[in-house]
Amino acid sequence: MRWLTAVPVYNEAKHVRQVLDQIRRYSPDILVVNDGSTDGTSELLDAEPGLLRVNHPSNRGYGAALISAFAFALDHEYDGLVTTDCDGQHEPARIPVLLEAIHDCEIVSGSRYFRDFRQDTPAPSDRRFINATITREINARYALDLTDAFCGFKAYRREALARLRITESGWGMPLQLWVQAARLGLRVKEIGVPRLYLDPSRAFGGVMNDPEQRLAYYRDVLASAERDVLPGLAMDTRVPTCSERC
Repeated sequence: MRWLTAVPVYNEAKHVRQVLDQIRRYSPDILVVNDGSTDGTSELLDAEPGLLRVNHPSNRGYGAALISAFAFALDHEYDGLVTTDCDGQHEPARIPVLLEAIHDCEIVSGSRYFRDFRQDTPAPSDRRFINATITREINARYALDLTDAFCGFKAYRREALARLRITESGWGMPLQLWVQAARLGLRVKEIGVPRLYLDPSRAFGGVMNDPEQRLAYYRDVLASAERDVLPGLAMDTRVPTCSERC
């Protein structure tokens, strides 16, 4: 099977070269979606050999970068897609674990709260509270049994990418994804990944720095996702979880 690893990048000059060096050990095909970086990231990427690239002329948002990655994987006939962030929070050495786990489902998502790891670091209190709150609300509505609604370290089968209709361009994109996955009856699975916050003070930017406004925005994304038009929508809105959990 042909798998693509996609990395959304915005102003990651501090981390991008080290992250790409680690990903190369586990993935021969790497797509970088450069989402309008202005800090020298673009020049660093120019010097990196063998990369596939999508360049957004201006910053369009985390979700927009992943929308571009989804489209690239489909357009270039990949059997599946791995997504990983570029801020050092994800360990590329776990890419094979994601791919092994996807044998009996359509989406595998990393979870920083599934189990403990020796290298775990504390999550900022507001992020932990919002993650737990939104995860609980998604589980109550869709019986997904998630433990981490926001982790960007995921693997998708081509069949899932082809059925999803992601439009949310901002940080709330994972929530639209979960609602659509539930409504479409896609099989999902979580696997534990270390919780690594290398810079706990790192901000989202703008109004998203306010926890109350961030929580309200996430709830708006959930409400909007329930109205998405999804071709071939399954009659049952619940998602059957895989029997094996890692």
